[in-house]
Amino acid sequence: MTHRIDPYSLHLFIVAAQQGSLARAAAVENIAASALSRRISELEHAFGATLLSRSPHGISLTDAGRVALDGGQRLERGLEALVRDVQSLNGQVAGSVRLYANASAVVGFLPERLKAFRARYPRVEVELQERLSSDIVRACLDDEADIGVGMVEQVPNGLDAWRFADDPFIVVVPLGHPLADRNTLRFSEVLGYPLVRVQSGGALDRMLHERGAAAKLAINVSVTVNSFDGVCRMVDAGLGVAIVPTSATTAYAGSDRFVKIALNEPWVSRELHVFTLRRNPRAAAVAALIDALKI
Repeated sequence: MTHRIDPYSLHLFIVAAQQGSLARAAAVENIAASALSRRISELEHAFGATLLSRSPHGISLTDAGRVALDGGQRLERGLEALVRDVQSLNGQVAGSVRLYANASAVVGFLPERLKAFRARYPRVEVELQERLSSDIVRACLDDEADIGVGMVEQVPNGLDAWRFADDPFIVVVPLGHPLADRNTLRFSEVLGYPLVRVQSGGALDRMLHERGAAAKLAINVSVTVNSFDGVCRMVDAGLGVAIVPTSATTAYAGSDRFVKIALNEPWVSRELHVFTLRRNPRAAAVAALIDALKI
């Protein structure tokens, strides 16, 4: 006879596996560590298998635990989708929407659009995570994200896509820089100076290296950071120049701490898209957020 599997205990096991520690998982879930441990022990009894190896250094998954984690995550996603589908059939625009977006969208466009969306649909919770565009596409295909916003050169089979925003590249240089009084710049002129790079190996970094290689121009990287805010701060401090999407400077609108200059290249245009797994019908909350984001 199959033992009953408690969804909450399964969720606690998933969090513990992700955190690599019972104590950290208990803190995340706001539950006593002893209670969390007991719940996982009961889950192991229900499965008839040990899921976690416990040691003074933390926990690790057994072979059975890895199978349980994979299946448990799929089950949680299925339950969330079930709730949204039932609510949509009941005429309610409610529930949660998993939104993955790249840094440009998060910094430059989403705050205002999400504020307007929340004002119209207060019963919808948007779970926003910042990711690289390639990871966002994969998450949508794997049904780990309901909606993605990012750069996609070609929409993969199985996804629907709409325009989200135009976000062309510009050049940012420090005040007093030799290029600061220019109205436009060519790529070759920019590469004559040390460059502040964002997200080594990311889409923008790869694109700049490909353009440099095509033009037989070397890229002299001054410093690498992980966020567009970090890029602006480094440029402001005089550590180099940078090529970034226009949205990257949104938080510094009106600032006189650096100079923004148009980039005169045929590849300067940059379009962000909203994309989602192709399905019919869509949950009402997902459909409503898509309508709020696309242009």
